Amino acid sequence: MDSSRKLYVGNLNYKTSEETLKELFTQYGEVTSVNILKGRGFGFVEMAVGENAQEAKTKLNGSEFEGRRLIVNDAKPRTERPQGERKPFSRY
Repeated sequence: MDSSRKLYVGNLNYKTSEETLKELFTQYGEVTSVNILKGRGFGFVEMAVGENAQEAKTKLNGSEFEGRRLIVNDAKPRTERPQGERKPFSRY
């Protein structure tokens, strides 16, 4: 997958739906997928053409959508953590 076509979208309103986010990005070209992580305030939008994704990033980063100022960046490849490797819990 071409990472220049996949965008990270942060600072989403928790009520934002995948459909409304898709409508927003469709202004800049064909959207192939939208995935919002519910309750986390961010998601990912993948577009068919890299140039359209970059235009959307430029135009929408810092813009207001549903009462929040969006953060739009190129999505970073997901790094897998080895199973069971977590930071130790400390109260102090």
